[in-house]
Amino acid sequence: MAIKNKMTMSFISCSENVGIARITAAAFAAQADFTLSEIEEIKVAVSEAISNAIIHGYGHQDGQIQFEMTLYEEKLECLIIDYGKGIADIALARQPAFSTDPERMGLGFVFMESFMDELDVKSGVGQGTTVKMGKMITKVH
Repeated sequence: MAIKNKMTMSFISCSENVGIARITAAAFAAQADFTLSEIEEIKVAVSEAISNAIIHGYGHQDGQIQFEMTLYEEKLECLIIDYGKGIADIALARQPAFSTDPERMGLGFVFMESFMDELDVKSGVGQGTTVKMGKMITKVH
């Protein structure tokens, strides 16, 4: 799979950076043949992954988040990495309405899964979390 374009950004885990990542994701995804609706879905999925890293990974404490996007001929791949608390039970965390924060609805992974074609989550307690998402590019002729 040949890479057409790639970008990497790193930022501290403050909520103001979610908006910056959303705008970056939209601008980067606009290079491909995505519809406006698909770009919106990518923005939401990226927002949810980065918000999870800030809220659950770091508990609102300062930490680093890596955000990468890679554009291939047939898909867009997003990678969000935090070095925070990690997830004890990924299968449980991916269940609708599950949240370690009682003030949250627990729909982050549900949105990521429904808006993206691929979702892979790797995590270890005390080792952070890596969320990898893919969105296929469907050519419209």
